[in-house]
Amino acid sequence: MTTTFTLTERYISATIRSLRPDAQADVRAELEASIADAIEARVEQGEVPESAERAVLTELGDPGILAAGYADRPLYLIGPRFYLTWWRLLKLLLIIVPVCAAFGVAIAKLIEGATIGEVIGAIVAVTLSVVVHVCFWVTLVFVVLERTGADTGEKWDVDQLPTPTENGAARSDMIASLVFVGILIGAVLWDATRGFFPTGADPIPVLNPELWPWGMTLLFGIMIADALLAVAVYVRRRWTAGLAVVNTALSIAFGVWAVALLVQGELLNPEFVQFVFVDNGVEGDTLRVLAVVTGVGIVAVQVWAIIDGWMKTWRARRV
Repeated sequence: MTTTFTLTERYISATIRSLRPDAQADVRAELEASIADAIEARVEQGEVPESAERAVLTELGDPGILAAGYADRPLYLIGPRFYLTWWRLLKLLLIIVPVCAAFGVAIAKLIEGATIGEVIGAIVAVTLSVVVHVCFWVTLVFVVLERTGADTGEKWDVDQLPTPTENGAARSDMIASLVFVGILIGAVLWDATRGFFPTGADPIPVLNPELWPWGMTLLFGIMIADALLAVAVYVRRRWTAGLAVVNTALSIAFGVWAVALLVQGELLNPEFVQFVFVDNGVEGDTLRVLAVVTGVGIVAVQVWAIIDGWMKTWRARRV
């Protein structure tokens, strides 16, 4: 014998089946009464009972959503209480962790003597894996906090209001850039004429003297162009896409100049390398590792300079 259930019975059954057993009877009774009253009101207004029942249940909506309301169970992964904290932490970690992992893999592969293709492939694979893991585990932690109703104890107040950020176009930024470039030029000239590294006798240059005049002329040209860029940013009172492109070109130019010379063994003074490393028992493999780390450090600084320029441009457009 087949039992025929009404739409109301089917709706109530679908609603209460996900509730705790001790709450099902009360919710059933409440729904039966409220649905019956709503149907009766529609029938009194002239609707057919079947149509009135269907309309009432349609207005109540998905029984799963209704059940979540009775159970005080959220139907989202991360709600407003934790969302901003989750989003800020996730953005911070996605900026830091994949970059660190990529540079770590690059250093390891270069030390192994891998080809450029192998280095790039390893960096891409590891970076994608790290991004996926960071997103998954950070989200999982906040989902658990949301589901357990944990209280982080954090309360917002006006002292947490952020200070308006500068876009790198203030006079102080220009002065700092000019002073920094001036110090670098002075240090390079001092290194070439007097020697920069103490030896107990006469100081020796750190940079290779063979770079004069053309190699150093290129370096000075990049430095002066960087100083002029700082002046241009100050004059415009903001970063623009054109200035960011110039900054990118200068960073790439310096990175290529320094790394190319480092790879060829022409960046540092051979006398400096001999005195500091070889005479102190540093072997060839260790020197190679140090060269790789130095090269990666140079690239990292220039990549950050490029990113910083574009970030300032993006912020300037939002003002």
